[in-house]
Amino acid sequence: MHSLKELYKVGIGPSSSHTLGPQKIAKRIRKEYPEATRFEVALHGSLALTGKGHLTDKVMRDTFAPRPCTFTFNADRLPYHPNGMIVNVYQDDKLLNSIEAYSIGGGAILFKGEFERGLKEYYPHNSMEEILTFCEHNALSLYDYVKRYEEDDIEEYLMMILETMLACVDAGLKAEGVIQGRLKMKKVANDMYHQALNIHTPMRRSRLMIASYAYAVAEENADGHRIVTAPTCGASGVVPAVLYHAYHNLHMSKQDLVEALAIGGLFGNCVKYNATISGADGGCQAEIGTACAMASAMVAWIHELNNNLIAYAAEMGLEHNFGLTCDPVGGYVQIPCIERNAYAALCAMDAGLLAGELGYLRKNKISFDQAVRVLKATGKDLNDAYKETSLGGLAKEYHVEND
Repeated sequence: MHSLKELYKVGIGPSSSHTLGPQKIAKRIRKEYPEATRFEVALHGSLALTGKGHLTDKVMRDTFAPRPCTFTFNADRLPYHPNGMIVNVYQDDKLLNSIEAYSIGGGAILFKGEFERGLKEYYPHNSMEEILTFCEHNALSLYDYVKRYEEDDIEEYLMMILETMLACVDAGLKAEGVIQGRLKMKKVANDMYHQALNIHTPMRRSRLMIASYAYAVAEENADGHRIVTAPTCGASGVVPAVLYHAYHNLHMSKQDLVEALAIGGLFGNCVKYNATISGADGGCQAEIGTACAMASAMVAWIHELNNNLIAYAAEMGLEHNFGLTCDPVGGYVQIPCIERNAYAALCAMDAGLLAGELGYLRKNKISFDQAVRVLKATGKDLNDAYKETSLGGLAKEYHVEND
């Protein structure tokens, strides 16, 4: 598996696959062709169908500026992934190159010819069963395992990721107004947080606060602000909500939360390596489902559960998101995406609790790896209308013009 640095990335919203990835593609092409005078971009598949709402054309046009860039939108998909594009690079009227590139989820990109080569492998094990067995034989915690195989500066990197997440929650809790786009969605994280402060029932207050933290990040993401892919932009509010709660309400240290990030990232990596974290490829189960699994593992670790029970919590977080569709209304990462982040954060809190209680009563019969395989199979079976195309589900039921 790849480094956690390939999973947790700082970028701008609203979409890691439709904004962050295309921006990286444009930056790379611009750097490789400094003599270019203009660009023509043909977006395909999901990039074409929801690119406008996800700001794909805007971010690429801004990246190529001041050189002009024109776009065409084609519903057919290219061979390797639903998020594909062809960029024609020109110097005046001379075509310098026609480049086929893909944004494969979580901000990761690949150009044609790179799929066989891939990224550097850091971990010798590619399944959670292999990892758990290795840890048991060597008396390692899951965090010890990450430290053994990652780069030497992984703690510093994860501390930067944590600080960025906490700052994003802070920014979202202060933000007011309306999120960009035709939906005219009012930002509610600030109001939700202050409602929570006035609630005297401890459990209700705590859960509403966690929801407000998730809303804060998801609203920041939808407005195109700075977030962390965890594992994607569209699911970026789940993990920070849990960590912000642990830091501000449970008073855990930042070093402890760095360890939680590493452990959650390990489960996210397993999904990314063995299935997909791309909504265009596997539906929202691949994004929110993975984020919920990661956050569930973190909550289990916070509850001081052992490696196997942490895996149980992650499996639970993933399993109960099977079949979740990616159907953004109007192509915006707003409905149902923002609300879904808060719901998944609360589910993660429950999964961490249940794993601790159930795990000591009976052995879980479904492994995390089995859940990942089911996610992958379910993603393949999902109709394309439910995979970030805005052709089905809520996107078909509710039209922006209704407002």
